Amino acid sequence: MAKSWRTSLWRPAYMFNSCYKNLSPTEECFLEAAEYGNIPVIRRMLEGLPDLNVNCVDYMGQNALQLAVANEHLEVTELLLKKEHLARIGDALLLAISKGYIRIVDAILAHQSFADTTKLTSSPLQAEIQDEFFAYDEDGTRFSHDITPIILASHCHEYEIVYILLRKGAHIVRPHDYFCKCNSCLYHQRHDSFSHSRSRINAYKGLASPAYLSLSSEDPVMAALELSNELAVLANIEKEFKNDYKTLSMQCKDFVVGLLDLCRNTEEVEAILIGDTEADGHFVKGSRPNLVRLKLAIKYELKKFVAHPNCQQQLLSIWYENLSGLRQQTTAVKLLVVLGVVVGLPILALLYWIAPSSKLGKIIRGPFLKFVAHAASFTIFLGLLIMNAADRFEGTTLLPNMTIQDHPSQLFRMKTTPFTWMEMLIISWVIGMIWAECKEIWSLGPREYLLEPWNLLDFGMLTIFVTSFIARFMAYYRAKVAQSYVDTHYNDISNITLPREIEYYHLARVHWVPSDPQLISEGLYAIAVVLSFSRIAYILPANESFGPLQISLGRTVKDIFKFMVIFIMVFVAFMIGMFNLYSYYRGAKQNGAFTTVEESFKTLFWAIFGLSEVKSVIINNGHKFIENIGYVLYGVYNVTMVIVLLNMLIAMINNSFQEIEDDADVEWKFARAKLWFSYFEEGGTLPVPFNLIPSPKSVLRFVLTLRKLLLPPLHEQDLKEDTELYESGNQKEPSERVSPRTSRYQKIMKRLIKRYVIRARSDKEGFEINEGELKEIKQDISSLRYELLEEKSRQTERLEQQLKRLEKLLGRQ
Repeated sequence: MAKSWRTSLWRPAYMFNSCYKNLSPTEECFLEAAEYGNIPVIRRMLEGLPDLNVNCVDYMGQNALQLAVANEHLEVTELLLKKEHLARIGDALLLAISKGYIRIVDAILAHQSFADTTKLTSSPLQAEIQDEFFAYDEDGTRFSHDITPIILASHCHEYEIVYILLRKGAHIVRPHDYFCKCNSCLYHQRHDSFSHSRSRINAYKGLASPAYLSLSSEDPVMAALELSNELAVLANIEKEFKNDYKTLSMQCKDFVVGLLDLCRNTEEVEAILIGDTEADGHFVKGSRPNLVRLKLAIKYELKKFVAHPNCQQQLLSIWYENLSGLRQQTTAVKLLVVLGVVVGLPILALLYWIAPSSKLGKIIRGPFLKFVAHAASFTIFLGLLIMNAADRFEGTTLLPNMTIQDHPSQLFRMKTTPFTWMEMLIISWVIGMIWAECKEIWSLGPREYLLEPWNLLDFGMLTIFVTSFIARFMAYYRAKVAQSYVDTHYNDISNITLPREIEYYHLARVHWVPSDPQLISEGLYAIAVVLSFSRIAYILPANESFGPLQISLGRTVKDIFKFMVIFIMVFVAFMIGMFNLYSYYRGAKQNGAFTTVEESFKTLFWAIFGLSEVKSVIINNGHKFIENIGYVLYGVYNVTMVIVLLNMLIAMINNSFQEIEDDADVEWKFARAKLWFSYFEEGGTLPVPFNLIPSPKSVLRFVLTLRKLLLPPLHEQDLKEDTELYESGNQKEPSERVSPRTSRYQKIMKRLIKRYVIRARSDKEGFEINEGELKEIKQDISSLRYELLEEKSRQTERLEQQLKRLEKLLGRQ
């Protein structure tokens, strides 16, 4: 029984098509002629054998049409396509597309089966399987049933075939959202989730193909940018296919970089960076271009695109707007200009406030001088913080219990709580920065604002400053109330007993309660000062030497946050364990380590830096078992934290630093572009604290906004363009606007796409393997051999006939 079971299971050729056993000698000859391109035999058999089964298959389930297409026999394919009821035309079409046989694809698409071009949108294999006549075993197909001709051509990067299919109306249906709950998506997810995911990936592979992006979209740059971001989001959602989606996202980014690399003049670079924004009617002649594409590229982190020389050159020209001569100057001249702006900042701010549309106002509104002005303002702010700290040096020489009074009835707190003139200047700067952040939130929106880490740092710094000032004001208010009480009831407080609530404000600092508002204010102020100085790192990307260091520092902070997850888990585990072990031995230890949660935290934290002692685990009452357990746990903790985790953190930091160093130029240029772009936007020209004074331009904008609210018939577009005309100094009437230049943009994009396609085709031809060309030549020779043999046989027959006629003539004579 075992032997018969094995025999039935492992019979010869058990995996191949069973229809092959029933082939007649004629059908075998027919399939062989189709495979080797024997045109004469195919023609005679099709014409002389009307009952021939043209849909017979070999042991691999391939019919004559598939064999002819696989071997690139165009003439055989054309002969077979003339027959009626021909099966597996869809599979043959996909096969021709996969091999890049353009002429065969044209011949198959001319068949009556594809007269309805809507069939090209769906999979031809699925259509044939559902057809009663063309039905066959699905195992015989070599392509997935969700593959359409346009998807397969896009996968193979066949530009000519994609163009042919697009002209016939084919297109790739965009997959539904990953969280879509429609009936179709729910059905496929429940019955075959794997096939559903693979069909989505196949569709996205087609959409992300450079061939499809370049030939199907009117705006391929924007389509590639949006698709790259969509694929990057899917990579984080569908973790099982993360590498596939990341590869496709990178493919879209490379496509945009390839287009930018083909630009030959400024006009073409602007077309990619700016796009077709002029067509919406918001473009004003003489105004700064709206770099919508660049903003998206920065948002989606297309670093190679932003760091490309063509893009950087365009950004540099905008950066030195109205100061083109400064671009070629030496570093010393630029430093002198910066110093002049710092010294004359109040005068420049006043001139811009009076005449923002003047020539000098346009220069000040330029990105470079705007950056210098804001950097100078922040430098002055840091200088005020330093001077405010230096102003307290004299007070640090006093003893904690000493009090100073200007007159006998003055309370001690009235010497410490009032705001000095230096602190009032700091408050004015903080208010100006808060107003600038409010304007940025209004322009960007809360979501976009919170996505930028530097905005979070600014928000935290300003929040701490405001909280510190509020606590300081509360302390001053309470001291002022106590001083008013003293001034009303006493002339001298040196020899009298004050009420308890008043006496507190006469005490020295050493006697203040820990929750005193002034102490809280000073603690928060110290944190805010540290955050203020760390804000200097924001402008470091402007320098080529410090930029990569700042980027590495930011990446290091991210690594530390990742490391903290494991660190906290291990730390808390040992902290609670050691506390549970020694909490009962509070009086029986040489020190208070591990006796409370707080002491356990302190001991383990400083043990990381080698500042804890071994005697922290020793017990004086002789409980050696508990002591030994403590030794073991403490030793394991030190090995885990110091040897394993800290070295792992060092390795992570070193890896991140090496990644930045390997691509330092791209990383730095991308970070610099982000810094520059923040100063390209209109508005926010006046630095802090000059931005607190309403300018005439702001008043005009406010009046126009009220006018829009009070006069609904007035269009919003006209109001916006009026404001833009005022800001740009253009005194023309609002009706004199620049006409849309959509046709010019389309011509530029067509020119770039044509170059991209030509380069892609040449690269593909250059990297093709010679084996395929040799195989094609071999097949052509084989077909030619059969034709020559056929011609020879015909000539032989004719010669024999002529000889017979000659013999008859000679016999008659």
